[in-house]
Amino acid sequence: MSATTALQARFEAALMPNYGTPPIALARGEGNHVWDVEGRRYLDLIAGIAVSTLGHGHPALVKAVTEQVATLAHTSNLFLHEREVELAERLLGLLGAQARVFFANSGTEANEAALKLVKRAAGPGRDHIVSTVASFHGRTSGALAITGKAAIRDPFGPFGMDVRFVPYGDGDALREAVDDSTIAVFVEPTQGEAGIVTPPAGYLADVREVCDATGAAFVLDEIQSGVGRTGHWFAHQAAGVLPDVLTLAKGLAGGLPIGACVGFGRYGEAFAKGDHGSTFGGNPVAAAAALAVLDTIERADLLTNAARTGELLAAGVEEVADPLLLGVRGTGLWRALLLAEPAAVEVQSAAARHGFLVNAVAPDIVRVAPPLTITPGEVEGFVRALPAILQEAGGGGQDG
Repeated sequence: MSATTALQARFEAALMPNYGTPPIALARGEGNHVWDVEGRRYLDLIAGIAVSTLGHGHPALVKAVTEQVATLAHTSNLFLHEREVELAERLLGLLGAQARVFFANSGTEANEAALKLVKRAAGPGRDHIVSTVASFHGRTSGALAITGKAAIRDPFGPFGMDVRFVPYGDGDALREAVDDSTIAVFVEPTQGEAGIVTPPAGYLADVREVCDATGAAFVLDEIQSGVGRTGHWFAHQAAGVLPDVLTLAKGLAGGLPIGACVGFGRYGEAFAKGDHGSTFGGNPVAAAAALAVLDTIERADLLTNAARTGELLAAGVEEVADPLLLGVRGTGLWRALLLAEPAAVEVQSAAARHGFLVNAVAPDIVRVAPPLTITPGEVEGFVRALPAILQEAGGGGQDG
């Protein structure tokens, strides 16, 4: 029995079956590569679903976490510590606006905080929330209520709140759905779990306009897009708009659990004492890790790297001629390979056999979201291997 098979058997015996059994068991990581328990090396092109911002074992992250856990690992929200305050100040500086921050442990928790925040801030008579079809905001009851994926949402209703879904990217549909009884509009700058679905130009400005006209809160879920993934600190900055509430998580602490809900203007003041809380949220170790991530992105100019290597990746994929590959979409290091057939799982498996980890995010879409530290040479290596990967996955070889 192989080491992988043995660990899979233990996994199946001890853990709930909600994830299925992963095909690869990872043992360690270094830089932008990981190794499985059999000793095979892979270029990590999914980064723990856009989480491992600095790759694996980055010296700045290791130093920050090691020093902090040896000094003060936990305080709860009964006590004050500087790392949490410092991180909040740093985020507000990057956002460049008057705001306040609540720290949680995940993106789902950040969205739960946002839900409570906008309900608390809503005026009398506001009774429903608007979200988008195919959106993903989390799996707890509140976050799932605003998630527009019927397959994962419907089995767990009813949710105790009125949520209305409109097609993503459709400004006219949004205008029809939002009125002065709407509490908030929840939207992603690009739909991540739907397959890196980018909206038409000006869509976020449309959301801002509709919310301004009706008094509804504009909540922007940047859990996957934030912290440099698109080549900007935050995706909304490229669109030139500012939401009322911003949620962050994933890449913020480079692999440690963290979430953040940022309220701008009056939304930063909407919570009263005792309205919300988190035992672990903003803990010193996660905050120290996040500070190290932000410092490293700035010092190493990883925003520029994300933009440039992302364009290199997209351009290289576009040059690959295979009937299975329709094209590529996305921004920065947040890309989707579009397939002509529902063969994403086969492409994911073939890529792993060639030493690359990617993600079959939908039946005909493969997600690529590597660490922001990925190099041009590593991107080019994947592009060179892509024709063979596609052929092995059943694409029928190259044309021309």
